[in-house]
Amino acid sequence: MSFPFQRQLQRHGRATIVAGAAVAGLLVVGASGTAFALTGTFSSAPTSAHAAAGGNSEGAPHWTISKTIGKPLFKTAAKSTVKKADGAAAALPGYAYVAVAGGYEVLKVDIATGTFVAEYGDDTGEGVAISPDGSTAYIASTGQYDVLATNTTTGAQTSIEVGAYPQDVAVSPTGSLVYATVTGGDTGPGGSNVVAVINPATDTVKGDITVGTAPRQVVFSPDGSRAYVTTSDGVYVINTATSHVVRVIPDFDDPQGIAISPDGSTLYVTNPDAGALWQINAATGHVTGVVNAGAEPQAVTTNGTDIYVADMNSNSVDILSAATGKVTGSIAVQGLPMAIAATPDGSEVWVGNGYTGSVSIISTATNTVAATISGGGQATALNSAITDIAFGPAS
Repeated sequence: MSFPFQRQLQRHGRATIVAGAAVAGLLVVGASGTAFALTGTFSSAPTSAHAAAGGNSEGAPHWTISKTIGKPLFKTAAKSTVKKADGAAAALPGYAYVAVAGGYEVLKVDIATGTFVAEYGDDTGEGVAISPDGSTAYIASTGQYDVLATNTTTGAQTSIEVGAYPQDVAVSPTGSLVYATVTGGDTGPGGSNVVAVINPATDTVKGDITVGTAPRQVVFSPDGSRAYVTTSDGVYVINTATSHVVRVIPDFDDPQGIAISPDGSTLYVTNPDAGALWQINAATGHVTGVVNAGAEPQAVTTNGTDIYVADMNSNSVDILSAATGKVTGSIAVQGLPMAIAATPDGSEVWVGNGYTGSVSIISTATNTVAATISGGGQATALNSAITDIAFGPAS
């Protein structure tokens, strides 16, 4: 069903946080750098453009814990599965992985106990994704040129050079592909219009796919046949079998966050400048609706029933019905919510707060904040901004 829409949107530029380097622990806006060339380019242009409307660095701030949750997040965790509303069983994740960009690390959280069990160093790592078996965390080390393939048990890391300032990373459902958005540097191969394709079997770059300028977020379809990338001029659709762009969905309101429905039929894209959320038919690329979504909506996730949008400038999360597109509520969280992710079973939504360096955990049964993981030490004023959250099974 379509959203109730407002078709007229503002169109103006937006300074995107790409965090190319860290200065006094703060994210640098619009950082530039030298283009990093890669071999093995898959495609230099879309097939039909616009066809369809190891350890922390010395002196780095260290994220410390002032309190833990103090109780299991999932009381049914020992059963390993829960029943969703539609009766389907979904595996409970064993761990959450929280990218703390300003703290130069990714934190591993034991969901059943609400405690931190490991930390993996990086350089201003903004993105994290987990292999299906939970054995490897792929960290976009945004302050450098690397994706760090990290053994989630031992913490051992392999550095994979992808290009300047990778912002986001995603693993295909089968675990056979890893995509990284290369955000910084000049345009051109390995620059700011590239998605690097990583072979996880060898931890090497197979090649890169040319997309729009400043690629931000990337998500795979549930069947792994497509990948969707937000850029400064729209959403690029990639055929993962051929590594070619097969469609560009124009969006000149500087799209940022992206999520896909569990059945793969619908994309949700945030437009922070316009204060809007787009609903897109994934099969056709047609925009089926636009709805107002708070003050600077940065990130979006869905559990299939509801859509959750992190509104940075209102310190809140908007809730929309996936069936009607109507806003059904708003949940207050802490300062500058920048990242949001639903657990695989859909019972929790985790919200990363940029200003306070904390995670607000929303129960989707009540749509209230059920718990908060708080940072300590230097976790203030974006110094430990939470920029991404991913979930993985016990490995």
